[in-house]
Amino acid sequence: MTSNVVNFPCNIGAIKGLDCATFAGFKPSVNQSFVCVRPVDKACNRRLFTVRASEKHDTPIRKTGLSDEECEAAVVAGNAPEAPPPPPRPAAPAGTPVVSSIPLNRRPRRNRRSPALRAAFQETSISPANFVYPLFIHEGEEDTPIGAMPGCYRLGWRHGLVEEVSKARDVGVNSIVLFPKVPDALKTPTGDEAYNENGLVPRAIRLLKDKFPDLVIYTDVALDPYSSDGHDGIVREDGVIMNDETVHQLCKQAVAQAQAGADVVSPSDMMDGRVGEIRSSLDAEGFQHVSIMSYTAKYASAFYGPFREALDSNPRFGDKKTYQMNPANYREALVEAQEDESEGADILLVKPGLPYLDIISLLREKSPLPIAAYQVSGEYSMIKAGGVLKMIDEEKVMMESLMCLRRAGADIILTYFALQAARCLCAEK
Repeated sequence: MTSNVVNFPCNIGAIKGLDCATFAGFKPSVNQSFVCVRPVDKACNRRLFTVRASEKHDTPIRKTGLSDEECEAAVVAGNAPEAPPPPPRPAAPAGTPVVSSIPLNRRPRRNRRSPALRAAFQETSISPANFVYPLFIHEGEEDTPIGAMPGCYRLGWRHGLVEEVSKARDVGVNSIVLFPKVPDALKTPTGDEAYNENGLVPRAIRLLKDKFPDLVIYTDVALDPYSSDGHDGIVREDGVIMNDETVHQLCKQAVAQAQAGADVVSPSDMMDGRVGEIRSSLDAEGFQHVSIMSYTAKYASAFYGPFREALDSNPRFGDKKTYQMNPANYREALVEAQEDESEGADILLVKPGLPYLDIISLLREKSPLPIAAYQVSGEYSMIKAGGVLKMIDEEKVMMESLMCLRRAGADIILTYFALQAARCLCAEK
């Protein structure tokens, strides 16, 4: 193996890969030497070097000093230089039956037989740029652990939040979404704190934009963190969630977030018509550049439990089935997607993620818009619990679950694993 890219001897560290006995890579356990040899072409001032990639054969192959024409003439005359012999066929274990080869025209395993081939034919990739990191924030100074979500915290908005964002950026995660733990004293039936321009979320946005101007900040547009009833909308005395009145509040919330510097507002409430009204409100206030990521197919799922504990936002009565989607429904996702597209959504989101891969795939096939998937708190906590109990390999299951979301068609993934997964990906490079 030769190259012509340097003119001086140097040493390099061991290179990850395969033993050269397979003729496919480098032995990972030893340092390699680049050994310069004399130039062979006087008309071009280049020096060639030889890399030996085996600890068994660390002597450079000697050059003959022949010209290209002389080398070709030697081969034509039957005097080709020696090359390593073919690798021996591995022996089967004792007792293996001797059988005739199955006459197959196609053996898919051929394309999987080495890491290099598997990497070459991999259809789906994942990188830290695909992650949006959900972060819980509160008014306190200290970071408070969330019992139902091991490894997650309610971050103090002035210190812990900034530190966590800095860690994420160090490994390539430059998109976050904020979720506030609002003091009970500020919660009301109409959720007016949601559009307080000096509320927790607007303050946090301004702080982060001051420190990290290029950070992409997504925000949650919904009333449940601010509602004394714990619902995503205003509740009538008979228990009905009021749609149009709620949308009015959501528009004011989205504008307040945009004024603070949010890049993407994300209505998660599932009220009818809210995307179009929010788009109109943003445009009217001069925020045409602010994107909308609509929670298009948000199902009334049991996987949200740990999240609601984190924000203390459980409904005080009833459930959310009159506005969130029935987990049994598939075609309904298309109805929601078509409405959101027509109203001006820039990104369509499916929530939860892994249990709804079919919905992600459906929207990917039917919509030209970017698709987001939310790997929700229940998915995260199950993987964490399985890892703690040694029932699964946490890291491998984490990465597989994220790859599955990408394979189904998600362009971006909201995941509490964002920092951990990005660190794993960086370690592989």
